[in-house]
Amino acid sequence: MSGSGVGEEIGVLGARSRAVAVLRVRGRAMAVALLPAAAAVVLLAGGATGRLTGGSWDTARWTVTSFAVVVLLCAAAVAVVISRARPALSPTVEIAERSAPDLYRLVRDLAERLDVPAPSAIALTPDCDSWLEDRTHPAHAPVDAPTGPSGTGDGTGARGVPGFPKGSAAGPGRHRIPAAPVLVIGSPFLWWMRVAELRAVLAPVVAGTGPASHPDIAAARRFVRGLDAAAAFSGRPGLGLIRRAALAVVGRIARLMLRACGEHAALMERGVASAASERAQGVDYGLRIVAQEQVGLAYAGWDRLLTRVALPAWRMGRWPSRLDVGVVSALTELSRRDRLADGFTSRLGERPACDLLEEPGAVDEAASLLAARLFHGGPAASGPDWSPVDWQQYPEEVVDRKWRTEAARLHRVLDDMGVRPSVRPGESAADLSAARVLGPTLDRVMDHLAGRGEEAGDALAAGISAEVAREEAAAVPSVPSPAPAAETAGDALAFRGTDPLPLLPLMPPRTGRELLADHVTAMVCCAAVDTAGAAPGLDWLDGPALLMGGKRRTDLAGGVLSLVEDGDVEPLRTWLASTGVRSEKPVRLV
Repeated sequence: MSGSGVGEEIGVLGARSRAVAVLRVRGRAMAVALLPAAAAVVLLAGGATGRLTGGSWDTARWTVTSFAVVVLLCAAAVAVVISRARPALSPTVEIAERSAPDLYRLVRDLAERLDVPAPSAIALTPDCDSWLEDRTHPAHAPVDAPTGPSGTGDGTGARGVPGFPKGSAAGPGRHRIPAAPVLVIGSPFLWWMRVAELRAVLAPVVAGTGPASHPDIAAARRFVRGLDAAAAFSGRPGLGLIRRAALAVVGRIARLMLRACGEHAALMERGVASAASERAQGVDYGLRIVAQEQVGLAYAGWDRLLTRVALPAWRMGRWPSRLDVGVVSALTELSRRDRLADGFTSRLGERPACDLLEEPGAVDEAASLLAARLFHGGPAASGPDWSPVDWQQYPEEVVDRKWRTEAARLHRVLDDMGVRPSVRPGESAADLSAARVLGPTLDRVMDHLAGRGEEAGDALAAGISAEVAREEAAAVPSVPSPAPAAETAGDALAFRGTDPLPLLPLMPPRTGRELLADHVTAMVCCAAVDTAGAAPGLDWLDGPALLMGGKRRTDLAGGVLSLVEDGDVEPLRTWLASTGVRSEKPVRLV
């Protein structure tokens, strides 16, 4: 046996032994639940045979029997909750085979080379990760849709959910449960990686279907997932007092068993991962080393794209509809700036993995909307206050609007604080009724902060923070409405997952000083656009950008920070003079 074969066998044996240890916890729990019943049977048998008779034995017999009945009822209730509690389901965009036949063919060929069962379906996640997800629980299976006019099905199940073969259920209303886990692929990988690189990255993931099919490992995983789901179910909101009290006991028992088998479950998964990695050694091993470098690069570019580019749009009620296309531009720009990533763009001439999809644009749009829900908590569908935006429209519809919205908020807070509006040069501000008052100007902001930056800045930052908090509270409903388990997103795509969202907020709340600096920067940019011919732009790694003469200006931050932090206005005035921005001119607000 080869070295890799020995390593795989060791990993599988270790995983199986840990799975048995997990199942022993279940067996011990059953033994504890049955122990009072066994004692009651002994006492009842003793009474029936005339051996254990008398007043004290009769009392003990009925006491133990009553206690055993209560314990058995409680154990049955706990078992029902654990077996019926719905395990967590990762939010994904499911891909039907008819919308990606080449991708399904690649995965099946890979499974055949690895000599493991093929995944039952393929789904995408808007993140840089890939894994196998067990969806054998009946609650995760979609209900079959009636057959079409021709009377034949296409093997995709209800709502276009893929991976359920023809004839696997009897008729409408029955559940089809896939035997193998679902392969979840990070959507950025499909656009950034080449076909060969994707196959190399997926090899150890697909190899995990082999250990997953072992009965002991599968049973142990179901048991742990059931415990986890029961523990989570016991703490969900909206339960009545009696149900909450009853489920609190169930949740406590489930958490107790989780602690008992937690270490064994972790070691079992480590053994499964080790066995899968060893089995995949012979498939594109050399290419996998290069592909792993692309995984690290994809993580960096995807994070910058979400936090610097997508997040400002989401906060404006717009969601970029081509995030995966954007990650290619972001990573290409990162490769240009970072010498460690130099040369990675030479791969772009090879066939991208997104060519394995029939309609990559529709898949990208569905994944982009799911990313907005997952990382920001946006609605499940477009609406008047939640609409898609293309990259060509981003500077005008997101960047310019963001600047003018923040500038308007800044002046609104100044009005609430009683800060005097700007007046025309040469006129007295003592009698505002006689003075010709101008519109919102940059001078008004600079004059308020100049010379007393800490005191004035703290008050202004507090006012802006309160205004932002009020607007965010008004925009988000007080009680999140749960989304259905599957929401159609086209003929061959469907959203699956658990709410409420967001599950993974991108950034912590901004401090008052950070908000103040952002708003002052926005006011300067508005003045530059209105008085100096500047334009809003998009930088793939840094988000909203100010373009002057067709080039991005990166030297504005220093002057703004000097004004906000120290009350020193001279660096900013010097920058304004060098660029031709007129601070005394009013700007257009939203």
